Parts: sequence; structure tokens; C-alpha cells
Amino acid sequence: MDKLKTLEEALAPVKDGMTIMIGGFGGNGSPHQLIEGLIKKGVKDLTVICNDPGTPNFGNGRLIHEKREKKLIASFISSNKECQEQHKNGELEVELIPQGTLSEACRAGGAGLGGVLTKTGLGTLVEEGKQKVVVNGQTYLLQEPLRADVALIYAKTADRMGNLIYHGSSRTHTPMMAMAADYVIVEAAEVVEVGELNPDYIHTQAIFVDAVVKKEV
Repeated sequence: MDKLKTLEEALAPVKDGMTIMIGGFGGNGSPHQLIEGLIKKGVKDLTVICNDPGTPNFGNGRLIHEKREKKLIASFISSNKECQEQHKNGELEVELIPQGTLSEACRAGGAGLGGVLTKTGLGTLVEEGKQKVVVNGQTYLLQEPLRADVALIYAKTADRMGNLIYHGSSRTHTPMMAMAADYVIVEAAEVVEVGELNPDYIHTQAIFVDAVVKKEV
């Protein structure tokens, strides 16, 4: 199946109020073209799950700058003053999840697991509203799994079927997010024909990908 689409075709199913996972770390490995496409499309009231809000008006920070998000779920917001101000002003709800827990919660969502048990966050604000579970005399927090309506991710190379190869640290949470969303769009720097990728080096299999958009230079 050829999943190569135009930006407009790929983003057509995205609607107001959806929950969207966005890959990348501080702008590295972020699907910038897909983010700009969302802004142009005009969608709003989004719940965004990502590692961080990027920097002001860059990366994931573009959606915050344009005030398209109603809630942000991330591991920190210190990199983006606009995000901090919107949160202080009550314009943006923020839920902080420790970085490793966030990644595991996405993995749990993709694998159909009931959640993640972790000691990270015990005795801090992180534990508020979370169930505590005792296992072998040890207390853990239960982090429920995360899932999304849509995932926007970036890959170095994709084939037309949607098999993906990431590069370096841009991989981050991306493979887990690709498994934890109902509809997955990848922005690829390079698109090749099916069969050109070495199966041993594929990081995300085509079964998880719904649309491939070639990155414009």
C-alpha cells in the first residue's frame, strides 16, 4: 500500500479537540512541516502529548505561540516562556510527567498495558491524583497508559509503505508514540521505494503508519 500523501491529505482527519502526540526533543526530531500544516489548517483546542514544548515559536512551541493547545502533557516546560505564561494566566492546562515515565506510558498505551508502576515522583506534586500500589512491601505510583487520536512524528527515511528509520537522538519517544495513536503521520526527510530499506535497520514498521509526507527542502 502506497501511503505517500500530500500534507493536506495526511492532515485531513485531524479535527478540533483531538489529542495529539508529537515526537522530538527540544525541536530536534520534531515534525516541523506537519506542525505548520496543523496551524494552517486552523485546528484548535488540542491536547498535546510531547517531551517538551520546544522553545518560543519553534518546534512544538509553534502551536503554543498560536494558542492552539488547551492542554499540554510533557516532562518539562522550562524551555518555553510563552508556555509558562499561558499556564500562569490559566490559558493552558499543563500536566507534568517525568521523562522516563512519559516514555513508558506511551509504550504501555501502544502495547495495551494497564499502566506503569514507578517510584519516580513519590512524595512530590507528581503523585497528586495517582493511585499508589504496594508490591513486595514497596510503594509505587501507577501511571496510566497514554494514547492519542493522532501522532505526528519525524523520520530520516521512510519507504512508501511507511517503514521508518530514525537518526540519532531524534528517535527519543517517537517509536512508542507511533504505536500509541489511532492515526500516525510521518514527515520524512527521504522517501524511498518499498524494498530499499534493510529490514534489520527498520525502527518502526509500516503497520503502525497511516500517512507519509515528504519533507520539503
